[in-house]
Amino acid sequence: MSRGLLPNPPRSVLLVRLSARGDIVFASPLVRAFRRTYPDVKVTWIAESHTKDLIEGHPELDEVIVLDRNGWKRLWKERRLGKLLSEVRELIRTLRRKEFDVAIDLQGLLRSGIVTFLSGAPTRIGLGSKEKSHLLMTEVLSRTAGDRRKISSEYRHLAEELGLDLGDFAMEVPLREGDRAWAKEKQANLGLTQGFFVALPFTTTPQKHWREGRWAQVMDRVSIELNLPTVVLGGPEDHPAMDRIRAMASSNPISLVGETTLTQASAMVERAALVIGVDTGLSHMAIAFDRPTVTIFGSNIPYTNPPTDRAMVLVNWLECSPCRGNPTCNGAFTCTELISVDQVLETAKEVYGRRRPEVTREPTR
Repeated sequence: MSRGLLPNPPRSVLLVRLSARGDIVFASPLVRAFRRTYPDVKVTWIAESHTKDLIEGHPELDEVIVLDRNGWKRLWKERRLGKLLSEVRELIRTLRRKEFDVAIDLQGLLRSGIVTFLSGAPTRIGLGSKEKSHLLMTEVLSRTAGDRRKISSEYRHLAEELGLDLGDFAMEVPLREGDRAWAKEKQANLGLTQGFFVALPFTTTPQKHWREGRWAQVMDRVSIELNLPTVVLGGPEDHPAMDRIRAMASSNPISLVGETTLTQASAMVERAALVIGVDTGLSHMAIAFDRPTVTIFGSNIPYTNPPTDRAMVLVNWLECSPCRGNPTCNGAFTCTELISVDQVLETAKEVYGRRRPEVTREPTR
């Protein structure tokens, strides 16, 4: 039931989730929830330049505003302060021209709180606001309330508190047809028409990793036991780790590491027969695409109950779990170390063997 936090009805809403690819996917159901509840509301999302592609094509969004934080950092380093100030002012003018009556800070950090405040919206709602960003809000809601076992739990709780019509609250990753066409052609060119397995071993956080040697074993065993060749996805910075894994694997995994855009990688995940990954954005996208998926969680446990029986989470609940960014194990990373290759393979076989009817999405406006 709504606590009366929103104007009735709201006219123009700004959703502020600037970064963290996985969280943008987790928060994506809010767009349709607003549209179901308030068909005439204008919904705008603001994201950073490196994450905008994950939400830009959403059919129920009216607009995506791009904040080029990396560009601003570059201008700062180059001491081009006049240009930087000009771009900041232009963003503020853009936000103010929209005349938002509601702005919701989904990220809860100081930088996202500042953007929310600068929007000029009279109603500013923060989700789990920290770094003193609560001082910039008119209302703050808890990020830890709700059923934390469920995917998107904090955003579902927010929607409930706002009195929105949740529907199925399904995550969405809008892809351009050009990206889907690229992935289809790439699959054909690589000779993968009988299906393939996507491996997602890489993150920027060491405590989220699983041992590289185990990844090599999984790739080899999936090749033999499920007859699926491996495609590995990652960014340019992951080349050294990819080289080490490939040297340990005998099944000749196909590396697309550093060769795709984010949305091209997403389109490959959408076509995969099986996905196994650590806590990274593409793993969560696989669940949004309803692909058979196994996720390996360690220091961060964003959910344990995926919304589909074609996805399963492997996690060890230890006394220190989840430690998030503050591991106390002196680099042992026991939580992921205890997850064996056999456990991953058996779980992969289980989700791969399940069949589920295709999900029918709600029609767009």
